[in-house]
Amino acid sequence: MQVIPTAIADVLVFEPKVFGDDRGYFFESFRQDIFERHAGKVSFVQDNESKSSYGVLRGLHFQKPPFTQSKLVRVVSGSVLDVAVDLRFGSPTYGKHVTCRLDAERKNMLWIPKGFAHGFLVLSPEAVFTYKCDNYYSPAHDAGVFWGDPSLAIGWGLPLEEIRVSQKDASLPKFGEDVYFRYEDYEHHRLYP
Repeated sequence: MQVIPTAIADVLVFEPKVFGDDRGYFFESFRQDIFERHAGKVSFVQDNESKSSYGVLRGLHFQKPPFTQSKLVRVVSGSVLDVAVDLRFGSPTYGKHVTCRLDAERKNMLWIPKGFAHGFLVLSPEAVFTYKCDNYYSPAHDAGVFWGDPSLAIGWGLPLEEIRVSQKDASLPKFGEDVYFRYEDYEHHRLYP
């Protein structure tokens, strides 16, 4: 498995080696030893899956403390533009984001640590999206940042009229209105030894 750094050091792309022939393919979608060597010690406790059609944008989501979540995300079918935004106040990359095209062909995955907001936009006719989480979903701690906040300057790659969001996601607060994560508490080496 190849591990590819991004513009934000704590966010990583994992790209597995896929073995294929005329019968189909095989790949290791997750290996704890490789993952821990690059991202640190994590215990995943919940797997989620969603199916969405072209132009659907889900995000930017996170969970507030003490139910913060790390995610390892991938696409089972189709393709998406995946986005992670650094919400750790005081971080050298605070307010910056990483984008990564995830697709079923490459089977690549994005590691999003605690202290980041996450979202994705479906680029294919439909996409099935899965993710591993290291904490359980808590409705009372569900939160987010408005996906179209101009201060984040995220280039989603589709015309605005083709993007569809839920009412909930359309009314999320702008970036910086609330601070839930302080960098000194959410530095990667502190959370994932």
